[in-house]
Amino acid sequence: MTLSTCIPEHVAIIMDGNGRWAQARGLPRTQGHRKGVEAVRAAVRAAGELGIRTLTLFSFSSENWSRPESEINDLMGLLKLFIRRDLADLHKENVRVCVIGARHNVPDDILPLLEDAENLTRENTATRLVIAFNYGGRDDIVRAARRLGRQVAAGTLDPDAIDAKALAGALDTADWRDPDLIIRTSGEKRLSNFLMWQAAYSEFVFLDCLWPDFDKAAFEAAIVEYASRTRRFGAVEARAVT
Repeated sequence: MTLSTCIPEHVAIIMDGNGRWAQARGLPRTQGHRKGVEAVRAAVRAAGELGIRTLTLFSFSSENWSRPESEINDLMGLLKLFIRRDLADLHKENVRVCVIGARHNVPDDILPLLEDAENLTRENTATRLVIAFNYGGRDDIVRAARRLGRQVAAGTLDPDAIDAKALAGALDTADWRDPDLIIRTSGEKRLSNFLMWQAAYSEFVFLDCLWPDFDKAAFEAAIVEYASRTRRFGAVEARAVT
């Protein structure tokens, strides 16, 4: 099996290790985050070259607001810089940007930028870049339950009609398939509240490299590992990796 025949359609990445990368070099954490933005650019470019249709990046979790204010401000600044500096190139490369996560408490200077990125690239048909911002997997499920609850209260939905498909259809990710492969860098082996529902049958690859060191070679290595797996989706008969 060659790499070109086993490319997953949807890859999600937990980008971990910016702080440790900086610490190991005697640099402030902010430098690690800046280097991490370069890795984001490389990952998006590699996804397009590899033929990955959807790339989801866990950029900022709903729990990250508990970090020091100075670090949060730096992260917000980097996000704004990335959108302002890279959006035109993403649009030119036919990349569609989608944002998942709660929006009710997103800073006023960030939300319009996210919405502008979505609106500008809405008709693009190459790689879909999903930015998980202010996102938490449990919160995603809670918000989906509330959406369904409002429909029940309005009399437009029978409670007995709520099943796994209905709940999945109310999640932030309803418009695309669940991730085939979830990658986490830095050697940590946990989901950290990322895509809790959607990850039910995803394959996991945990890499020891820190996120700023993630490059196309690391991406390809994760896909090769993914290709070695047998996916059964709860059944006895195996399904080919696709």
